[in-house]
Amino acid sequence: MLGLLMAALLVALAYFALLDGWYLVRVPCAVLRARLLQPRVRDLLAEQRYGGRVLPSDLDLLLHMNNARYLREADVARAAHLARCGVLEALRALGARAVLAASCARYRRSLRLFEPFEVRTRLLGWDDRAFYLEARFISQRDGFVCALLRSRQHVLGTSPERVVQRLCKRRVEPPELPGDLRHWVAYNEASSQLLRAESGLSDITKDQ
Repeated sequence: MLGLLMAALLVALAYFALLDGWYLVRVPCAVLRARLLQPRVRDLLAEQRYGGRVLPSDLDLLLHMNNARYLREADVARAAHLARCGVLEALRALGARAVLAASCARYRRSLRLFEPFEVRTRLLGWDDRAFYLEARFISQRDGFVCALLRSRQHVLGTSPERVVQRLCKRRVEPPELPGDLRHWVAYNEASSQLLRAESGLSDITKDQ
């Protein structure tokens, strides 16, 4: 019995030492919770909320939440969001997947130890290749927007239009993207062109 306990302990230590253990547990749990325990969200553009709290493992040397943790929390909230509105299910049915192609973050105020917050995620729109999402980190202490993240989810194996059409059972025109987001999309495209040129690739080659 003691041998089995020691073996289990060693496996657990190896899991968390060699892999990003909590992340690999949290994302599937968030998706399962969204699918099994929460009602389906039919409105693709509706805002969804995912609660969290700053833990000691989230802190940096300045004793506030590390900037990288915002990206991780946004990732978990985004997975739950896409599961609740059916996008993940539609992607799987179409034999496709979505990957994070770009993100940007603006930090406005620190989140402190044990401070509760909400990640409010919403789909801003889509084009012929990607979905665009926003995540706002709201302090539950006073409602202040502590951070704002934007992300581009590149769709592989199909198109965002086909995903939306499968969910809505009809063709849906994408909403107009906010002006600041259009500037960011244009910046990403210009950056891609520069990087392709530096690599000696043609303009036809697209980022994957």
